[in-house]
Amino acid sequence: MTRLRAALLSPTVRWNIVGVAVVLALVAALWPRTDSAPVPGSAGTQATQQQDPARLAEVAAAANLDPCPAADGPRSTGPLADLRLQCLAGGQTVDLATALGGRPAVLNLWAWWCGPCAKELPVMAEFAARAEPEVAVLTVHSDPNQLRGLQAMRDYGVHLASVQDSQQRLGALAGAPAAYPVTVLLRADGTVAQVLAVAFSSVDQVASAVDRWLGVQV
Repeated sequence: MTRLRAALLSPTVRWNIVGVAVVLALVAALWPRTDSAPVPGSAGTQATQQQDPARLAEVAAAANLDPCPAADGPRSTGPLADLRLQCLAGGQTVDLATALGGRPAVLNLWAWWCGPCAKELPVMAEFAARAEPEVAVLTVHSDPNQLRGLQAMRDYGVHLASVQDSQQRLGALAGAPAAYPVTVLLRADGTVAQVLAVAFSSVDQVASAVDRWLGVQV
């Protein structure tokens, strides 16, 4: 026991202990912390950007989306009668009951991170060009990040009118599943004819669904 105590108290052992302590201190000082400031391109920076009106306006101008439908139709009485959403590009409030009232409508729910949505949105744009003015087509960005939604539309080259639904209220009111893309078919009176949780790959597929569930041939 005396020899062990003497060995522990020797200068060599003491310096070894000090060396280990210094190394551990350096590791602790250099270890990455979760509360560090966000780097460019991180989630924190993106959250700041998406709330910046100047940045939103810049990307909205580049996306060049069609204007959201004006509230000049008869007021519908369906499940969306009291729903008001923000236009993705312009920022103005859209009263869906009067903006879509009076004619059948195709509402395409999507999100910027959704791969199938990226392929379906150009199909919806082509269908809209074919179906106007008999059928209204409106896309619904169902993710809180409005900036990302605008950037996606810009990158896809799709100029369809779109509203921002950060809280996924439209899908809940229409009884849509929490998956994207989802297409909600509305009758002229605002009632829901069908909810289709599928990704359309051609204009003819969309036209066939509109013919079947809304009785409109385009």
